[in-house]
Amino acid sequence: MTVEQDGSRRVLAGVDAAARRLGLRPGMSAAHAQVLIPGLHLAPADAAADRAALVRLGLWCQRYAPLVALDPPDGLLIDVTGAVHLLGGEAPLLDDLAHRLVRVGISARLALADTVGCARAVARFGEGGIVPPGRTAQALADLPVAALGLGCEAVPALQDVGIGRVGQLMDKPRAALRLRFGAEVLFRLDRALGHEPEPLAALAAPEVPQVALRFAEPVGARETLERVVADLCARLVPELERRGLEARRLDLVFVRVDRLDQAIRIGTAKPSRDGAHLARLLTERLSLIDPGFGIEEALLCAAKVEPLAERQGSHLAERPQALDLAALVDTLVVRLGAARVYRLAPVESDLPERVMRRVPALADPLGVVWPADLPRPVRLLAPPEPVTAVAEIPDAPPLFFVWRDIRHRIVRADGPERILGEWWVADAEAELTRDYYRVETEAGERFWLFRDGPMERNGRWWLHGLGEA
Repeated sequence: MTVEQDGSRRVLAGVDAAARRLGLRPGMSAAHAQVLIPGLHLAPADAAADRAALVRLGLWCQRYAPLVALDPPDGLLIDVTGAVHLLGGEAPLLDDLAHRLVRVGISARLALADTVGCARAVARFGEGGIVPPGRTAQALADLPVAALGLGCEAVPALQDVGIGRVGQLMDKPRAALRLRFGAEVLFRLDRALGHEPEPLAALAAPEVPQVALRFAEPVGARETLERVVADLCARLVPELERRGLEARRLDLVFVRVDRLDQAIRIGTAKPSRDGAHLARLLTERLSLIDPGFGIEEALLCAAKVEPLAERQGSHLAERPQALDLAALVDTLVVRLGAARVYRLAPVESDLPERVMRRVPALADPLGVVWPADLPRPVRLLAPPEPVTAVAEIPDAPPLFFVWRDIRHRIVRADGPERILGEWWVADAEAELTRDYYRVETEAGERFWLFRDGPMERNGRWWLHGLGEA
């Protein structure tokens, strides 16, 4: 347990799970706690260290969204608007975050909702989880009124008149509530329901290179925002140069007059501090920004940077295509998504469906190459498709095969090439055997067929590839 000074009293600041089961709670006086549990060990709380740890955790959470705010003493608020698709949806995002926190020994209750107030209330006073869109009021109804973040005097006052749940508060006449308890109660309720905006103070590490522009009048036109992006990038590049850094990821935050901030994020295939190129990438994503009633401030930060790599100078001009490739990849990623821009790299495996994997388009070579003397079709079918084939003798190529109700007569063939299963990958592959044949039909078409067992064992025929490299 940790204790802190609250005026003339010493109160509990941090309580572990075992102490909670014994009835201890944060805010309880230290004297009362020691009476309940004789010999209780108390350590002084370090509020500065706790906040610093919370800030570090918040900065780490920016991997999920650029807008992360502190919710002291032990909470974080993450605005995942427009970012949930990066991990496949809301549930996969929460699962990934929870798994990573547990792995490093941090226990947390996570909640996702339409409003900041609802998510905070469900996480702190409910069971957590995802509140379906449009179900904010129902999720809040059964929670205690303390879940709204009311002051220490408002909660007992509401309980004294029989209002212990948020649902009861929502059913009462607003005029009577305002008259008796003041505007704060209704303000907190409206924030939780989404009737009042709740701005987040975005967390940014002091060492993150960033620049900002504040406007005398709110702006919102697309042409104006494009000029703002270009200006911000032009200001950020000198800061990166001064620190000897290059950007790998940029976060651009637009602060609206209604405090409902908008944000976009772009990444680069290789470190860059080309201001014009970075501005083009950000401009591509401006269509995601809703300026609302106007934007009064713009903040651009290099959320991920790398040290500037030394490059050997040369009097020979570099090839233009080498210079343009990274810019092309970045543009395609912004337009199509990172999952659709990749290249295939070889993998050391005998099974054709395993001899390649996707890697980033500009990933460094892995030191593995495909054998030059091992011909393979230009297209593999995944999975292979069954065919009906007839062969005269064992180990001989088929005379013809039927695929998709079309009969193909074979005039030339090469094989068999026997491929065995990889027993070190799975025990079930210890008996796997395939005999592959490269065949050409009388129409000049080329196919890659295999039989999954010897003829005497009634092996079946499959079509695995089309064409020939």
